[in-house]
Amino acid sequence: MTDKKITQEVEKNGMSRRSFLGATAATGATLAAATAVGTSMSSREAVASPAKDAMAKAHVGPAELDEYYGIWSGGQSGEVRIVGIPSMRELMRVPVFNRCSATGWGMTNESKEILGETAEWENGDTHHPQSSCTDGHYDGRWSFINDKANTRVARIRLDVMKCDKVTLIPNTQSIHGLHCQRVPSTTRVYANGEFIIPHPNDGKLIEKVDEAEHFTMYTALDAETMDVVWQCIVDGNLDNTATDYTGRFAGATCYNSEMAFDLAGQMRNERDWVVVFDLHKIEEDVKAGKFITLPGSKVPVVDGRKKDGKNSPYTRYVPVPKNPHGIHASPDGKYWVANGKLSPTVSVIELARLPDLFADKLSDERDVIVAEPELGLGPLHTTFDGRGNAYSSLFIDSQVVKWNVDAAIRHYKGEKVNYILQKSDVHYQPGHLQASLGETRDADGKWLVVLSKFSKDRFLPTGPLRAENDQLFDISGDEMVLVHDGPAFAEPHDINIIRRDQIQTKRVWDRNDPFFAGAVARAKQDGVNLETDNKVIRDGNKVRVYMISVAPSFGLSEFEVNEGDEVTVTVTNLDHIEDLSHGFCLVNHGINMEISPQQTSSVTFTASKPGVHYYFCTWFCHALHMEMAGRMKVRAKNG
Repeated sequence: MTDKKITQEVEKNGMSRRSFLGATAATGATLAAATAVGTSMSSREAVASPAKDAMAKAHVGPAELDEYYGIWSGGQSGEVRIVGIPSMRELMRVPVFNRCSATGWGMTNESKEILGETAEWENGDTHHPQSSCTDGHYDGRWSFINDKANTRVARIRLDVMKCDKVTLIPNTQSIHGLHCQRVPSTTRVYANGEFIIPHPNDGKLIEKVDEAEHFTMYTALDAETMDVVWQCIVDGNLDNTATDYTGRFAGATCYNSEMAFDLAGQMRNERDWVVVFDLHKIEEDVKAGKFITLPGSKVPVVDGRKKDGKNSPYTRYVPVPKNPHGIHASPDGKYWVANGKLSPTVSVIELARLPDLFADKLSDERDVIVAEPELGLGPLHTTFDGRGNAYSSLFIDSQVVKWNVDAAIRHYKGEKVNYILQKSDVHYQPGHLQASLGETRDADGKWLVVLSKFSKDRFLPTGPLRAENDQLFDISGDEMVLVHDGPAFAEPHDINIIRRDQIQTKRVWDRNDPFFAGAVARAKQDGVNLETDNKVIRDGNKVRVYMISVAPSFGLSEFEVNEGDEVTVTVTNLDHIEDLSHGFCLVNHGINMEISPQQTSSVTFTASKPGVHYYFCTWFCHALHMEMAGRMKVRAKNG
């Protein structure tokens, strides 16, 4: 068919050019098969039957629960999203680096204390959620998330789905790759500094580039305290990272081995590399005091760069094709797969060879590579089904390719074997993808989520800015079957898929929870019982207002302050019923906060507007919810 006729058919049927061509190709192939076996089956029936079966498995009916939690990065929104799988229903948004009007995150005293010195920043760019493990299995304690925009790492408590720690990473800029220690348990979190900066970065050497050292670093945090415990200087930059299943090694991809600051410069070298870190050696030397510190920071720093052609005891640099991107560990603990991005190949690294690499027993760093299968154009990320198969996203081809790892290794050795099992179109330009439990030993090969960067004609148009497209595939059979398209906002990057029994969430808050310990301590100093008292404490121009809330009323129907007072309002929700949350919104003051059952929340502001100002409950809690309100009276200075 000519291009002109194709265009006419596309316009007539309201189809995209790609879907029209795909349908045409599928029809031709199926009709040919039907003719060969002498049947009258239509292509529509042949194609639709497996999809219908898969969609039936993916259906989660009213009042039914999903099998998995999906922990989704929220991209430039700065948040993390909780999505049910396989329904793909968004269950919750967890504000982390953003300001949230609904919950008060970024406004409340509790959230500001967690955000610390970075509380004034209202944006974030979340990329790579990673969840805590014990012996390579998800344990339901925490998820961790990076902020590429502002060089931070945050921790989310999975029992309450709230961020409880935020750490600003020193000595580097833009945290991109992030991963957890998987065994014996998550006591460390590892973070990549992506961009190369001068040291010291104090502005004095901007015009004297040659006089400043330039580098970035790999960072380790204590998962319990979220303190930075060490950093390792590297050659080149750092992109994505992964840990192994022994606890000894981590790997990170580098796409700028040239350490250049322009696109042409970053393309000079024929190859880049995967940096391999000996975590045990770094920890050993840091403990022994064999480290330096950088100006303005007390964090222990070790040097993982090559010097005069000699290896550092902390790192090895494994050459791989140009501009690699994602690196991922197979659930059997045998391999890392580094994805080529600008090469049609991925590099399979055998982890059992890493001790010999560090012992200098290999003749070449590339001897750790046991396969480099050619998969297609633009491989970015890989995940695994636990049955020996891998799934790689092909950004340029807009496809996912399913391939067998063992077959790829045999092919690399010279055996004539086909390692590619299937290619499936995705819509469009996929980045990360994740199979159910694919980041752990429990990979079960049931579902595959593909995060596509473009949606184009998949949804109703919304102007120049479009949603992305999260797609769900059933991978439980021999072939991948697409069962769901779902729009997603602000470029989500990656997900963890965790079985629902691996996370135990609280139904109501514990009254002694450390999340609001600051407010409890303040009340104790003021002699206030948060469970019984409704009081106004005046301390000069500082006023502390305490009230309880029980549907459908606040403990105080009004309180009075003076213009210019610093006012702290603390509300405790005494309801014990799950899902009965209250809110406190002060009209025309830019203030709202969530107070869920048994939670205490507080907010501090300046009463700068004389007059009467209503406050009201913002979470619909009762038949008389609209009546749940009160008044703040602000007496004018000259009144």
